[in-house]
Amino acid sequence: MKSQAEQNKVFKEWINSYKGLLFKITKSYARTLHDQDDLFQEISLKLWKSIPKFKGNSSASTWIYRVSLNAANTWALKESKRTTRSETLNEATHILAQGSEKPNPRVEWLYEQINKLDPIDRSLTLMMFDGFSYADIAAILGISESNVGVKLYRIKKQITKLSENLSQ
Repeated sequence: MKSQAEQNKVFKEWINSYKGLLFKITKSYARTLHDQDDLFQEISLKLWKSIPKFKGNSSASTWIYRVSLNAANTWALKESKRTTRSETLNEATHILAQGSEKPNPRVEWLYEQINKLDPIDRSLTLMMFDGFSYADIAAILGISESNVGVKLYRIKKQITKLSENLSQ
């Protein structure tokens, strides 16, 4: 059992080391600024609470992905039951924004497309972008490696088709 000081130290290290991963997950699951902040807080809380359960059997990034994606999927389910908010993606800079760079329209478009995917497909896509192997993705999501391959192929095909339609 970790002391609270040890738990706080691990939490700060994880947040600092994996803020890019957390940024991608929150942006992919939550469309509005307010929702992104709510989701980030939800994920942060789940991560902090999960530290005593982390035994080191997997890498920290795998653990953080698993906890974060589970939190994001649970949050998205709850949010889908609430009324839609009127904020847009282009409002004030998000608390997790990295630097003061102007948003790249292509990247913003891709996040919008990822946000439209069902939760499992969103998770698959994010892990693929981060270079996780099919075996790691399968282990994190509890599906077979072949299912990972099929799903990723279909997602890539779908997004490519949308991209082609956009440029016509």
